[in-house]
Amino acid sequence: MDERDRYLSAPLPVPSRRLGRLMRLGGLTGGLVGRAAWAGAGELARGRRPEAGRLLLTPANAARVTAELARMRGAAMKLGQLISMEAGEYLSPELAQILAALRAEAHAMPPPQLKRVLSDAWGDDFLHRFRRFDVRPVAAASIGQVHRAEAKDGRELAVKVQYPGIRASIDSDIANLGAVIRWSGLVPKGLDLAPLLEEARAQLHEEADYAQEARSMARFADLLEGEPGFAVPRPHDDLTTRDILTMDFLQGAQVENLAGAAQEVRDDVARRLIALIPRELFEFGLVQTDPNFANYRYEAETGRIALLDFGATRAIPAALAADFRALLQAGLAEDRAGMRAAAMRIGYLSETLEPGRMETLLDMMDMAFAPLRSEAPFDFAASDLPDRLTRAAIAMGRERDIAPLPPADALFLQRKVAGLYLLAARIGARVALRPLVAPWANSVR
Repeated sequence: MDERDRYLSAPLPVPSRRLGRLMRLGGLTGGLVGRAAWAGAGELARGRRPEAGRLLLTPANAARVTAELARMRGAAMKLGQLISMEAGEYLSPELAQILAALRAEAHAMPPPQLKRVLSDAWGDDFLHRFRRFDVRPVAAASIGQVHRAEAKDGRELAVKVQYPGIRASIDSDIANLGAVIRWSGLVPKGLDLAPLLEEARAQLHEEADYAQEARSMARFADLLEGEPGFAVPRPHDDLTTRDILTMDFLQGAQVENLAGAAQEVRDDVARRLIALIPRELFEFGLVQTDPNFANYRYEAETGRIALLDFGATRAIPAALAADFRALLQAGLAEDRAGMRAAAMRIGYLSETLEPGRMETLLDMMDMAFAPLRSEAPFDFAASDLPDRLTRAAIAMGRERDIAPLPPADALFLQRKVAGLYLLAARIGARVALRPLVAPWANSVR
């Protein structure tokens, strides 16, 4: 098992001070430079001209970068996740592999560090609040980890604990890691990292406020109250702070594990999750935009889908929802002029694009809309649509004429749609899409 495979296997303390985190990034950069220089000298000695990109991200260096960013958690890990999802098709294979690996679970905090965080939030006698508090987390992600507990009054709880120092280090982490990525020379010159860096910074500040997430969770619980197909945990205000979010514990297996379930189960789960997207956009005006597969769990006994993480919830302005409705209507009608007009208003297209590039992007939109136009079930796993869209995006990246990044709200919604597509493909679902979306295109509901 190499270093990249081991990086999630044991608890590791979270570097919690900004200076310490800066030194770790500095050490990472210096180590890469040193190894590259040494390898470059060897290449010259053999009479070969060294290539910087190949020297920087050797397999050993790639493993070290992955392990170090995962160890730091917080902004370092989240930025890797966002860039790999938003711009992965434009990156070198080496850098894309590193960043994609960061979408897995993170290290957990060791128990002594966890105890300090809980004591700071609840006081040294915090264990008196519980009959049971499981020290081993049930999940660990980029900015926090989740523990199962039982309160003195019998409530079954999930307790999400934020890693120490994460909030205070967000801005410096983003700036420092952005510099490292730019310095690597592996990002195409046509890709402007600045919007992605700013998006990651803003999202992390929102996600690091657990009191805000509790409010979003309660709002979704109200919106889906009484619906048999979904379950949303309720936050427990008496045990929730800005750094700790305590909520109902919901049973269930990760939805992505349904790949071996009966076809009708897979199809039904995917259908419900996909049908929820237009409701969030057009009915609720509130979208949970994080497409992490771990945010969905399936309760086999009840058939309910549990929705778990609301840190990346965004309110969608009515004007933007109206533009998406116009784009959906035009896409279903194969109205290219209508698609162009709506996409321009949303920010997917720009007047500054060269005409040929504009047509290429409209062709890609047309490809993406094709499954939504059919009444027949769409086989997500068998489709080559993602490959065709990726090839088109890579071709644009090579020509260094990349489409402008849309506003954050549109980008987050796009990521949610793409994430659910990947989830449906992962479980091998077949869903008729037009009946789910067409009613939302034709009238305000």
